[in-house]
Amino acid sequence: MEDINRLKVVLVEKKKTAKWLAETLGKDPATISKWCTNTSQPSIETFLEIARLLEVDITDLLVKSDVNRGNLAEPGHFYGR
Repeated sequence: MEDINRLKVVLVEKKKTAKWLAETLGKDPATISKWCTNTSQPSIETFLEIARLLEVDITDLLVKSDVNRGNLAEPGHFYGR
């Protein structure tokens, strides 16, 4: 399974912990761990809440992809811009 989200990276960039996120969202720390390792994904509504809490755009939480080719984009490369 390919990485879908960048939650772990964004948490580090924002100097926040998975424990903080679990407590703030009222979620089990194991759930946050699964999201951070891309074992499972939060709902789109939860992604929106996380983006709000971390003061980032929701797209910052997602790995950029080249949908037309089905490939993940190289880090820092934005297709269509």
